[in-house]
Amino acid sequence: MTIALFGNALKVNIKQEIDHILEFMQLRGVNVILSQELRQEFSLRDYIQFGEETDEPIDFALSIGGDGTFLTTAALVGRQNIPILGINFGHLGFLAEVETKNLDCILDQLIRGQYTIEQRSLLAVRSGAGGNLSMPFALNEVAVMKYGLSSMIALEARVNGELLQRYEADGLVIATPTGSTAYNMSIGGPLMVPQARGIILSPIASHSLNVRPIVIPDDWKIDLSVQSRNGSYIVSIDGRSQILNDSVQLHVEKADYTVKVVQVGENSFIETLKTKLSWGN
Repeated sequence: MTIALFGNALKVNIKQEIDHILEFMQLRGVNVILSQELRQEFSLRDYIQFGEETDEPIDFALSIGGDGTFLTTAALVGRQNIPILGINFGHLGFLAEVETKNLDCILDQLIRGQYTIEQRSLLAVRSGAGGNLSMPFALNEVAVMKYGLSSMIALEARVNGELLQRYEADGLVIATPTGSTAYNMSIGGPLMVPQARGIILSPIASHSLNVRPIVIPDDWKIDLSVQSRNGSYIVSIDGRSQILNDSVQLHVEKADYTVKVVQVGENSFIETLKTKLSWGN
């Protein structure tokens, strides 16, 4: 078995956790490949760097950090069809569910094959003339927002060619079911179970109180055009932000591949919601 290990090297005490995982895997004969960040930050030159040629196929990716680290891991893994297990070294952690206190037990179950894999949908973003999106896939959300201290933007959203809404707001979040518990949740958007088949559109600080979030089928296609007083806007794809001229239109639809998320243990999404959001307490 071969795993690829990713992590946020800036997390306090994460080196100790990385060393523990490396020792754990070595004792069980599991090969480990390290992300460029971990290999360089902690001078672990004896390990192959992710992306370099190797004779061994990668069975799993371990993401050590918070949900942001998981999103980075998913972006780096891309279409390589490698299942990802998220280990929470952050705070809330809806993607990185496994707590470090249970790590040895969870890793043992992973090695023994006691796990399931969930398929999570992504959004693909394509820009019109004048735009150049470097990493155009989102597991959580695509956020289109005003740039700087300018006033709100006017954002026209069409679905399958039909005008849905002209938003006058600070922006618009387009979220997957996985991303419903991220930025979307913080602005009052609806929560969705990850297995649902839908796309959420939630306005950010809408000027009109009768404009509400909406869920559309995930096979619908979304076209966006923006008007801004300063001629620019921000598009943020899973937190990776770029500034675009407001002449650049965006097209958003479900991607043609999925991210495979490893589930170990008995925690359901509902149980995670109850724990993370203190429901019933």
